[in-house]
Amino acid sequence: MNASVILLILESVMTIRDNQNQLKTFNAPLCILFLVVFVVLMGSCGQGPEGEPAQEVSAFRPNVILIITDDQGYGDLACHGNPHIQTPHLDQLHRESMRFTNFHAGTTCSPTRAALMTGKNCNRVGVWHTIGGRSQLSQREKTMADVFHYNGYRTGMFGKWHLGDSYPFRPHDRGFDEVLYHGGGGVWQMPDFWDNDYFGDTYFTSSGTQKHEGYCTDVWFQEAMEFISEHRESPFFTYIATNAPHGPFHIDSSYIRPYLGLEGVHPNFNGMITNLDENVGKLRRHLDSLSLTDNTILIFMTDNGTARGASFDKDGQLVRGYNAGMKGIKGSEYEGGHRVPCFLSWPAQALSSGTDITTLTAHIDLLPTLIELCDLEDPWELDFDGKSLRSLLFEPRQDKASWENRILITDTQRDEHPVKWKRSCVMMDQWRLINKDQLYDLSNDPGQLVDVSKQYPEIVSSLQVAYEDWWTDIEPTFETYTRAILGSANDSNTLYSHDWHEAHDANGKKTNAPWNQTHIRNGIEVNGFWEIHVEEAGIYNFELRRWPRELDVGIADGIPGKSAVDGGRALPGGRKLPVERAKIRIDDEEHMVNIPPGSNSVNIGIDLNEGDKRLQSWFEGSNGTDLGVYYVYITKIE
Repeated sequence: MNASVILLILESVMTIRDNQNQLKTFNAPLCILFLVVFVVLMGSCGQGPEGEPAQEVSAFRPNVILIITDDQGYGDLACHGNPHIQTPHLDQLHRESMRFTNFHAGTTCSPTRAALMTGKNCNRVGVWHTIGGRSQLSQREKTMADVFHYNGYRTGMFGKWHLGDSYPFRPHDRGFDEVLYHGGGGVWQMPDFWDNDYFGDTYFTSSGTQKHEGYCTDVWFQEAMEFISEHRESPFFTYIATNAPHGPFHIDSSYIRPYLGLEGVHPNFNGMITNLDENVGKLRRHLDSLSLTDNTILIFMTDNGTARGASFDKDGQLVRGYNAGMKGIKGSEYEGGHRVPCFLSWPAQALSSGTDITTLTAHIDLLPTLIELCDLEDPWELDFDGKSLRSLLFEPRQDKASWENRILITDTQRDEHPVKWKRSCVMMDQWRLINKDQLYDLSNDPGQLVDVSKQYPEIVSSLQVAYEDWWTDIEPTFETYTRAILGSANDSNTLYSHDWHEAHDANGKKTNAPWNQTHIRNGIEVNGFWEIHVEEAGIYNFELRRWPRELDVGIADGIPGKSAVDGGRALPGGRKLPVERAKIRIDDEEHMVNIPPGSNSVNIGIDLNEGDKRLQSWFEGSNGTDLGVYYVYITKIE
């Protein structure tokens, strides 16, 4: 029982004692009141994940809302100097927040989310790519949602997850009570519900799928606000992870028009940000209407550098757009690839003063920070790579010394097997060591145009040593697979080609796994394998499909194209495939069946024992057609 609960009970006991002393009689009504208070407080105890007892909730613990947008860079805000974008509500939040102006994330989507959720470097937790099975957050890890859930918070997630679409990687497998999300890393990606296009889409929940009217960003915020209303009497953790302004750049034309004709501006991209900004304003008004603003920690950040807000020539000179003076965009090891905005507001604790904090900080710091700010229990004794920012928020000047010479490392691997020094950045104070041997001094050269490695060899050497130590520490995780689980904890599961390992074409050449729905429409002849774990021995049915269940189309059949939506483009038709046989291999055991003409799927039952296994599947034709099965639905039948 935490201190505030004990104090409240003791105060009740003292009140009863004082009344009895004054009246010399037994005060029955007051005793009953004490018992009611005691029972209500004790009733706040719940169950944590995996049957662990949840901690009691203090009425004074703050609510937490974490907003993260997708592919919006540091420069894609008017408050950061962008002259051609309209973000009045985010600008106001900027004025009323503590602002981390030297805050860093990963350079792409999944790595940032994995680090944010765990407080650990993304490579350490199995996530260094956005596809190919390397975007699935290791099942060994506890998440931010797990921590809040254990402590009695209601947890809700709305929008983009991108840390796995199979069990046990989904958000509702990782500590969230209520979820509404699209599949994969974006709408139109391969694990997403077929033909979602940002308008009137069907999304995933913990119990299946659910169609929603309206634009995707509007839906995420509306559902989040309903979640907040429902749980306003108890602490909540709300994670709003928009897919905007990630491509495809679909947005109602009314948001595009203000940006048409502006030089160096992507109208759709900016329009998506303006719509997002409106939703931030709606959310803040909603908190005001429920009298929740003061005791709610509201955090806004983005996941990497801009995707369409700027572009550069081969020499690093800006040729279009605005990037707050930084070099590089999404995916880049230069500052513009990973320095992102981060605003934190908590009016009840006077963290709303519009103060800049220039210390080197990162996404891995937010989970340890929230544990301290919310006084949360950590029963797992998690070992973070990040560091709590509490002292910087409340004592920025007094605590400066303990943050000096801090070193942070980020990289852009985007490959099956990480490569040392690949697109890497080692950060310390004003220094940036890029790709092992380029050194930049941001205090004199914020655009990273002049390599000063020859002038400061001792700085280069010390940062190289730091990187080598870091690599040695995380390298053991590189050969560890994250595995979809089959068995008693989950009687069914779905595997997507999005998560194939070692994808290759028909000639054996390495390539990307089919990760979006256009690849499926085109019927690309690529294959790879999945790593799985059978938790409970038994007979499993493997349903093999070229098209997803919701489309219900024959394996060999084509489909018509899709018309363009507002701000978007049309999709090509899906080609016919002259396939005749289906095959599946689990370790060394292989099964092959003929595909009956017109069949939508092929079912193969296989008796499996427990343990780790490798699964691969094929569709084949006598004319040489040879491709992997894009969708495999697995059900335990005995």
